[in-house]
Amino acid sequence: MAKYVFQPTDIKELKDQYDLVVIGSGSTGMTAALQAHELGLNPVIFEKMANFGGNTNRASSGMNAAETNVQLKHHIVDSYEEFYEDTYRGGGELNNKEMLQYFTTHGALAIDWLADHGIHLDDVTITGGMKIKRTHRPSSMAPIGNFLVTELLKLIEKEEIPVFNNVHVDKLEETDKAISAVSVTLGDGAQKQIKADAVILATGGFGASKDIIQKYRPDLVDYNTTNQPGATGDGIKLAQSVGAGLVDMDQIQVHPTVQQDTDHAFLIGEATRGEGAILVNGEGKRFVNELDTRKNVTNAINQLPEKSAYLILDTGIRAHVKAIEFYDHIGLVVHGDSIDKLAKTINVDAANLGKTVSNWNGYVADKNDTEFGRSTGMDRDISQAPFYAIHIAPAVHYTMGGVKINRKAQVLTDNGHPIKGLFAGGEVAGGLHGNNRIGGNSIAETVIFGRQAGEQSYKYVTNLKH
Repeated sequence: MAKYVFQPTDIKELKDQYDLVVIGSGSTGMTAALQAHELGLNPVIFEKMANFGGNTNRASSGMNAAETNVQLKHHIVDSYEEFYEDTYRGGGELNNKEMLQYFTTHGALAIDWLADHGIHLDDVTITGGMKIKRTHRPSSMAPIGNFLVTELLKLIEKEEIPVFNNVHVDKLEETDKAISAVSVTLGDGAQKQIKADAVILATGGFGASKDIIQKYRPDLVDYNTTNQPGATGDGIKLAQSVGAGLVDMDQIQVHPTVQQDTDHAFLIGEATRGEGAILVNGEGKRFVNELDTRKNVTNAINQLPEKSAYLILDTGIRAHVKAIEFYDHIGLVVHGDSIDKLAKTINVDAANLGKTVSNWNGYVADKNDTEFGRSTGMDRDISQAPFYAIHIAPAVHYTMGGVKINRKAQVLTDNGHPIKGLFAGGEVAGGLHGNNRIGGNSIAETVIFGRQAGEQSYKYVTNLKH
């Protein structure tokens, strides 16, 4: 099957005015543009990079939602309250409660909205910090990010929404204290002003910005990052320039399982552990509940003398995580016909690793991890040869902090007043996740708050014109 290739709009077609400018072409931006367009607005998407999809392309696990029909088909009875509690506890109870309330009660609607657009997430898995399987993904078990970006681009193309790449938004312009235009630099260096009744910031986080990380978290400045090079906090700077407040800027998530032995850091998604993989240290022993929160698993790895660990899995687990085919294809996966051979290849004590795996298989059979109290991701043991290992260590992954918004995705000043005509959603906005983002909540946030930004910008622009 030929790979789908999206063609950006020719720059010659750029108009001087649009109802709505969406900055960023990740899942938040595309969802917002589609929702606004379906309501009757005339939006445009500006992407500063050559490629589309931003960090969404790198998401691998899935999209969290509670009380979905998909869950019921899998005999999973969930509730908004439990989703709220898991996320609130996982975020150190520092989450913005108003945003969290909106988020946890709109996940199922977002899953339905995607399905209505032919994007079906009909399989479920689990991620760290969750008690229930609520991480939705395609039944092909393909990594969610690239799947979602491809499907959303097809819809954008079908709806003929203009999308320009290599366009950098330099400045937000205001008239009478309301957003009225954006100043942009085009790919050829030409500068232009585009009028707009509203702007949505969907620019992602600042996980690839050494400058901002240095300012708020100098202790993390030497870490590798899983972020694409464009995640440099542009939306934060744009919002600040018109008086927006920031929140939780020092809350930066380090992802525990990132393969960093090549030039490029590859995130090994939480679904790998959610489907049954374990973590072992340099001695071949487990050292943590692998599905504790990202913060806790990261801390456990950082306390090891080698500050890195190995994910251990088998053929049965591999069959349930399609991303492993990709990791293997690019040379990140070590193979062993037996646990012994695998141990020798990764240079850990074979007797230790054998005992660790055998103990783990017993815990899975009894549904009781007496060592570390793990209670999820125990659907299958590690017994089906060949066996696999992936070397991992923590890397900067996600920025919980960002622009201050409310549940209506309106960008707020420090003292909580909405900036007229400015909306934001996704990783550029702070507050939802507290001090730790749960796996599967970032994709959920892009669709839930992307739709909300699209809906509220429509409402704002319509009121403006009447």
